[in-house]
Amino acid sequence: MKKAVTQLSAVLVLGTAAFALAQGANFLTIGSGSTTGVYFPVATGMAKLVNDAGDGVRANARSTGGSVFNVNALATGELDAALVQNDITYYAYKGTGLPSFEGKANAKLRTMAVLYPEVLHVVARKDSGIRSIADLKGKRVVIGDLGSGTEQTAKQVLEAYGLGFDDLGQALRVSPAQGITLMQDKRADALFYTVGVGASAIAQIAQTVPVSLVPVAGNQATTLLKKYPFYVRYNIPGGAYKGAGATVPSVAVQATLVTTTAATDDTVYKAMTAMFGNEAALKAIHPSLANNFSYAKAVKGLPAPLHPGAVKFFKEKGLNVK
Repeated sequence: MKKAVTQLSAVLVLGTAAFALAQGANFLTIGSGSTTGVYFPVATGMAKLVNDAGDGVRANARSTGGSVFNVNALATGELDAALVQNDITYYAYKGTGLPSFEGKANAKLRTMAVLYPEVLHVVARKDSGIRSIADLKGKRVVIGDLGSGTEQTAKQVLEAYGLGFDDLGQALRVSPAQGITLMQDKRADALFYTVGVGASAIAQIAQTVPVSLVPVAGNQATTLLKKYPFYVRYNIPGGAYKGAGATVPSVAVQATLVTTTAATDDTVYKAMTAMFGNEAALKAIHPSLANNFSYAKAVKGLPAPLHPGAVKFFKEKGLNVK
């Protein structure tokens, strides 16, 4: 009898597992970025809102290498949704912009929402003598993880100043966490990071090492915006980080929540309702959302078409979308 009960229990467990697999479309693995950035707490907070809603959709957040990794993982099905820079989403959707995307357009990418500006932070040790982007020539510079959105941004900004990675003393392709250590140990002179204002990685460096924020401005910024229309001008406010008392001009792209046509309309609609239905709860996740998110902004400058589940949600909010 005991053996029969055990066998029955095993069947029930297997049946439950099979049912869960059958309902796989109702589970979202959300790709984020480094744990020291803004993507990770935002994705974690969104997953919690989905799980707390109890509406038949479950979610979890995964720390990843960032935007380029995320769109590639969406293409393979390793991720169901992800936070991605809007420029990287567009390049992947069109099959252009990056060598790894050329001729490999992913027409299945779909936008769920535009979230907040991702601001380029160029952080330099004060003892490095770096005062402008041009001063990075010959220096040891953290340019972001290999395949990250930050790496692409660094390349484009340097280009606007007539520089390339080969002009740097060292182009250090490491994670933000590793970049912090290199800056603290005087093994790096400066660091690029495209991230929401207030990121813990930037705050940690500023708390432990005398640093300054390097501006991206003038004719070079104009050239950058003209060639790459995804960028907008953005001023990093004074006081955002220790030792940064003055406003520093820079540029920004937009963080977007992206999925694919493989996600069902019902799953995306329910996830959207859970994540964005209570705007106050969403904005409580992180200051980047609190200071920037709105329904109107969420559907502007879309790098790929809206997912039908997102269309349904935004139409219910009174927006004219398709």
